[in-house]
Amino acid sequence: QMGLPVARLMIATNRNDVLHRLLASGSYARDALHPTLSPSMDISVSSNLERLLFDLYDRDAAAIGALMDDFSRGPVTLSAAALERVRGLFASCRVDDEATLACIARVHRDCDYLLDPHSAIGVAAAEALDTPAEVPRIALATAHPAKFADAVGRALPGQVPALPAHLADLFERSERYSVQPNELSAVKEFMAGTLGA
Repeated sequence: QMGLPVARLMIATNRNDVLHRLLASGSYARDALHPTLSPSMDISVSSNLERLLFDLYDRDAAAIGALMDDFSRGPVTLSAAALERVRGLFASCRVDDEATLACIARVHRDCDYLLDPHSAIGVAAAEALDTPAEVPRIALATAHPAKFADAVGRALPGQVPALPAHLADLFERSERYSVQPNELSAVKEFMAGTLGA
């Protein structure tokens, strides 16, 4: 809608694949949450889906309200028209932890670039996207690999990602904090006094 010439967007998910399942089946359903190497993607409900559905249902707020109300009680099925539209906009791919680690290792070996696990899922999904060779595929990195050193170490034994230069001394810096009572009014008062309301 903004004019960016994007042929297709890819929904890349880990084992917690609520959106991948939605595109595959048309059913939006919660599932058990599974901890993975990409914790920022560990969701069972997509916080942004409702906004997309609003457009898919021609901005019909009443229809979306009813759909979300039904979803609060269980799985819902998209209308045939909405499902056709969302499939025209998006492809999807589910990438498990094993494939995530393999992508981190392969990209490091082939490109000398160190991916974090979330970005590796994006790269693996982009590689899986069936597009003509002349259409470029772009994956945007979402985090620094040093934040996920355990995952990087599993993909590349012995590899310890360094913190960025501006954070190299992070663990030697002194911590500053103030313990506050577990009361909203006390926290508000502290913030107002500290930040200058």
